[in-house]
Amino acid sequence: MTEIRVPTLGESVTEATIGRWFKHAGDSVTVDEPLVELETDKVTIEVPAPAAGVLAEILVKDGETVAPGALLGQIKEGAGAPAKPAATLAAASPPAAKPAPPPPQPAPAPAAAKAAPADAPLAPSVRKLAAESGISASTVPGSGKDGRVTKGDMLDAIARAVQTPTPVAQPAAAVQARAPSPPDDAAREERVRMSRLRQTIARRLKEAQNTAAMLTTFNEVDMASVMALRAEYKDLFEKKHGVKLGFMGFFVRACVQALKDIPAVNAEIDGSDIVYKNYYHVGVAVGTEKGLVVPVVRDVDRLSLGETEKKIADFGRRARDGTLTLEEMQGGTFTISNGGVYGSLMSTPILNAPQSGILGMHKIQERPMIVEGAIKPRPMMYLALSYDHRIVDGREAVTFLVRVKELLEEPARLVLDL
Repeated sequence: MTEIRVPTLGESVTEATIGRWFKHAGDSVTVDEPLVELETDKVTIEVPAPAAGVLAEILVKDGETVAPGALLGQIKEGAGAPAKPAATLAAASPPAAKPAPPPPQPAPAPAAAKAAPADAPLAPSVRKLAAESGISASTVPGSGKDGRVTKGDMLDAIARAVQTPTPVAQPAAAVQARAPSPPDDAAREERVRMSRLRQTIARRLKEAQNTAAMLTTFNEVDMASVMALRAEYKDLFEKKHGVKLGFMGFFVRACVQALKDIPAVNAEIDGSDIVYKNYYHVGVAVGTEKGLVVPVVRDVDRLSLGETEKKIADFGRRARDGTLTLEEMQGGTFTISNGGVYGSLMSTPILNAPQSGILGMHKIQERPMIVEGAIKPRPMMYLALSYDHRIVDGREAVTFLVRVKELLEEPARLVLDL
């Protein structure tokens, strides 16, 4: 028998959910044929067959949570299949040689424990631990007199919370029980389990709102010059670089110039320190069927416009195919989101924590503008910069956005570094 195990999932990723099995027990498989899809917080991973043969058994069902190294199933190798010793597979897997524990059930211990009286006073040490850990004492089984929660009970609960991965790491306040629907309406409802990616998006966006002092400033940019430049050189650009000349490359380069002028927008808070990043890793938000992902173009200040467009096009294609790696979506210092491709005229983007700034692009729309004393139709776009007001002042945010506007309305400045 050859074991099928969860591969290493990437830095800081401790668990995954079984999305779906492509094969059933008893089906024949070939080497490297995709067997099962794993959903992590950031990407979807396909686990290939380590050997050819027959899928003898499936040990983890769809929707269950697994850790790196967990045993997913076994393959009975066929007579002509190239043998691959299980020992080799185990060595290639993470150090966890034994199967990971089954996914945690929703707090079985507290349910079976003796509940403390509703009005039972809590010891000061218990109240302090509950406040510091975020674990409500009402959910902890009490071992004291009359079921009261002791300091030892709280310490045990905190230790369990640290050691046990939770499928949904949302604050308790975010998990709300909905009121039951009338029977007529309930019969027409459809309940679908949230994917891990969608759960993570929800959690991170709410965390950003709860943590940062988020504010948004707006401006508008006349896109006529960029559109004229693009129309004049798009064919030559595509012939030379093998990729279409889009608008995103101009925005990325304009943002990098503005980040150099206003470094606070390229910084983040770490405890009581501000970390200013003297490098420019720009995340470009891409919408997919499973949710929003943000691949990162690293050291974009060192790339030409052609190299930048190639990176963006490649990331967009692989984001929709679900083949991005975790490393390609980590380490961003600033993010750009383009709601204009969906027709959005104006929005307030939410920060991609722990970053301190995100630029929202929107739909280009002709509007009457006064140009040199005359009313003329101009292709205008609203820009929105959401920023963390804890480290970015209003003056800096407005200056950043004006700088981006100037560079886009006079794209020669991007070339001349003016």
